[in-house]
Amino acid sequence: MTDREDLLRRYESGAAEVDAALARITDPELDRRPADGGWTARQVAHHLADSEAMAYTRLRRLVADETPTIEGYDEPAWAQRLHYDRPVDEALAVVRAVRAASLSLLRSLSADEWDRHGTHSESGAYSIDDWLRIYASHCHDHADQIRAARQSGTAAT
Repeated sequence: MTDREDLLRRYESGAAEVDAALARITDPELDRRPADGGWTARQVAHHLADSEAMAYTRLRRLVADETPTIEGYDEPAWAQRLHYDRPVDEALAVVRAVRAASLSLLRSLSADEWDRHGTHSESGAYSIDDWLRIYASHCHDHADQIRAARQSGTAAT
């Protein structure tokens, strides 16, 4: 098994990992701020939807455009301006749908297409493999953040 295959499997399991972390969550738990002052589970769910939507576009640009520039974005500003206090069901549906569509695209790429690349505005050279390394663990990392927020913290203000 190759590293890429492992990453594809991890990417594929990401949405289910978030669903598991949020299983049977209550509204007070969704809004519990972790002890470190980080995002609540509700905010993480919305961040994941926005990040996955951005990832969806980034991947398609890497595949379809010639050496695209992949722009970064201000995650804290998005969290504030996009009302991350909303219900999470639609956000989680976005995560599931975008992950499924992107996985299908990734599994259809030829060897030559896997070699396509661009430039990230914040980190420089950016390939499809770089994209996969980043997003394979993204949901898993935030699922851990959700679990931590549920277990220890205070009500969000």
